[in-house]
Amino acid sequence: MKIYSHFFKRFFDLILASIGFIILLPLFLIVWCVLLIKNNGKAFFYQERPGKNERVFRIIKFKTMNDKTDEHGELLPPSDRLTRTGNFVRKYSLDEIPQLLNVIKGDMSLIGPRPLRIRYLPRYNDFQKQRHNIRPGITGWAQVNGRNAISWEQKFEFDVWYVKNISLLLDIKIIFLTFYTVFKKDGVSSIDNDIVPDFMGTHTKNENR
Repeated sequence: MKIYSHFFKRFFDLILASIGFIILLPLFLIVWCVLLIKNNGKAFFYQERPGKNERVFRIIKFKTMNDKTDEHGELLPPSDRLTRTGNFVRKYSLDEIPQLLNVIKGDMSLIGPRPLRIRYLPRYNDFQKQRHNIRPGITGWAQVNGRNAISWEQKFEFDVWYVKNISLLLDIKIIFLTFYTVFKKDGVSSIDNDIVPDFMGTHTKNENR
């Protein structure tokens, strides 16, 4: 497992992400052009997220919400800013395609715990912090086991289990389950993490699991 996770996993990530991006390039360009028009020239969404060993990087996704504000200049709620086109893009996980560039760059892996908000870092207990022992992924064990339909604690249980059980066969299984999950649209929130309640920390003592 250590040989795979420390060497071969990154090698496969680079090869598969490069091939995948080339294959998806026509779709990438189509979505990019449509969002350029729908979002007034802004096709991409960038945000800082913590990666391996909590190193911060900029994640890139297709922009699925507009920048409309209220009378005070504050952004409207996500549910009011999600465009019809953006909803379609999220529904079929097309907004994740640009993250292949994060994988090629080395910030992310194809498979791993999803990179969450920086503000969550102080809220993790010792057990949950283990999710940052590896590169975050575009998809992961939690995503194929409920995605947004499960609690934060369950997500972190799945994340840490994956960190401790990484293998080539497991990654292959997750890839196939990801395609199946996206096709069925199981556990997919139309606004993804933007309306999922914030993780505020857990009060359970699970550091020694």
